[in-house]
Amino acid sequence: MRKIILLLFCFSFTSQWSVQALDWAYPFVVWKGNVYEVTDEMVSDIGDIIGKVRRGTNDMTGEYFGDASNAYPKGTKYYEVIGISPKIAIAVEVGENEWQKAIFVHKAPNHWMENVIIVLFFVVLIVVAIIVMLRINNKKKIP
Repeated sequence: MRKIILLLFCFSFTSQWSVQALDWAYPFVVWKGNVYEVTDEMVSDIGDIIGKVRRGTNDMTGEYFGDASNAYPKGTKYYEVIGISPKIAIAVEVGENEWQKAIFVHKAPNHWMENVIIVLFFVVLIVVAIIVMLRINNKKKIP
């Protein structure tokens, strides 16, 4: 019994208690698989809404997928900037009638959750097709 207590005592001093917090290099938004760094430059010539923040980032691991942001809440809208291709820059709504320019930085890393969503979509599509085929087949059998 003493050995177990001594072992647990030694283990408690040798184990590490870590606290993690991620510090982002810059505020960003992700739209259609592209990461855009949000700059301080205000934009006034905006066009149509092209998307919105759908989820946040994981502050512990830094992981994100889909239309995400590390600085803006869910629902923040993205707009096209008139005269600039969305492949180069977009506008992010930061307040009422206030938009900041977000410049394309790089492609977003592929996340495993995106693959799960695609697979689930096809599974649901196949199940719906099978149900429809079975109903059609049953209606043909009924005299």
